[in-house]
Amino acid sequence: MSTADLLAHGTATLGEAWPATGIMDAPLKALAPGMALAGPALTVRCLPGDNLALHLAMAQARGGEVLVVDYGGSLASGPFGEIMALACQQRGIAGMVIDGAVRDSAQIAALGFPVFARGLNIRGTVKRDRGQINVPVTIGGLAIAPGDIVLADADAIVTLAADDLPAALAAAAARAAREAVIMDRLRQGETTLSILGLNDGDRT
Repeated sequence: MSTADLLAHGTATLGEAWPATGIMDAPLKALAPGMALAGPALTVRCLPGDNLALHLAMAQARGGEVLVVDYGGSLASGPFGEIMALACQQRGIAGMVIDGAVRDSAQIAALGFPVFARGLNIRGTVKRDRGQINVPVTIGGLAIAPGDIVLADADAIVTLAADDLPAALAAAAARAAREAVIMDRLRQGETTLSILGLNDGDRT
């Protein structure tokens, strides 16, 4: 089992199946429909208005990692765009979650590089502050440590401890199997009330 298996289950199934799943509150959204990502977090603290830390993180990232960027929630500039997305793809980076804005959204979507951001802004940045890489960050009320597993799709952005991955995947698979049985029974004409053993109340 790997982080790729998480993508098949999705955030909703993982969140229901594994109580220790962390769920991000911030309104970060995918740049385009269908975007999803999963992988260990490479965390970055990036000074708003400056994207040097992002370039440094991209250069040291390992294949399969997800850039998790604390940009302070700033929407005043876009520190990441098409060129950087292509650079990430070439290094095998799995995607990016940024508590801030990006630019070139259509071009990034065309590349197929998954990005989850707070918003969009075409204003540029400087390259002076080195920021911090591989330090704990907090985004949307969710504390994320370097190496935590990040899963993001259309429903949510969630995390879990790397050591929990095998057990969480097993729990998600078991829940998915139970839900498949329920959906099969629904197709055969049963109701959710009968399947779940709920009382349909009195009818008068």
